[in-house]
Amino acid sequence: MVQHLLQRRGAARIALIPPEVLEALNDGLVPTVNLNEFLALDVPRLARRVAASIGLDPRAERLEDTLAMLGAFKPLKRHLHVARAFYDMTAPRPDRDRIAHALAVHPSDVARSWAAQWVAFPDLGFAERLAAVRRFAADPHFGVREMAWMAVRADAGADIDRTVRLLRPWVLDPDPNLRRFACELTRPRGVWCAPIEALQAQPWRALALLEPLKSDPSLYVRNSVANWLNDAARSQPGWVRGLCARWCHESATRETAALTRRALRSLRDVAD
Repeated sequence: MVQHLLQRRGAARIALIPPEVLEALNDGLVPTVNLNEFLALDVPRLARRVAASIGLDPRAERLEDTLAMLGAFKPLKRHLHVARAFYDMTAPRPDRDRIAHALAVHPSDVARSWAAQWVAFPDLGFAERLAAVRRFAADPHFGVREMAWMAVRADAGADIDRTVRLLRPWVLDPDPNLRRFACELTRPRGVWCAPIEALQAQPWRALALLEPLKSDPSLYVRNSVANWLNDAARSQPGWVRGLCARWCHESATRETAALTRRALRSLRDVAD
């Protein structure tokens, strides 16, 4: 039984992770709670345990070849390769949908992250990818939500006007995780990914996604908007200053004031 581990606080250092917790993490029984736990994972062991739990052969040649080369890659790339191996292993199987669902609802957040990355592999249109990634964008675990937007980032940058049109309903959704996804996906510079050059040059093209969020009740969403604008300020500082001034005039709330202060932080540092 691992129920008593679910409410734990993450260790401050990898060396301080209790052996019982590390065993449960590597067996895919509990989600990680911080970056230290994620970095401490024995990925080959976890991959084999997850494979067996969803009905795949944990000793399949395709998986073993992938696990043997993981050491050559940075941590995030390792997980992309595992996700691809699982995807390829299911290709000839008639029960692929069942396996995909089992991976998507797995107790391990890392396993669910692998499922989120599957969205990038098939030949789908962007609207179809968004529909497929939605469940992961709303996942209760922060790590899965990050993998969700990364899985469709390349598509988002290919046609900004299309992306803004398709994401407009997301920023109006009651779920703050989905509102935040739409914002994070379109950040001009992004995190762990290539920038969107069109939005670095013309950030106002995504204004329809930002306007509804300027006084969002969720700090999680507001911080994402502030980070979006901080990205844009590196290439279009005048536009960001003007937008923040207008927002503060039109929306005299604590939420908007805090958001704009955070958005302008890099510009203040330059001025100082």
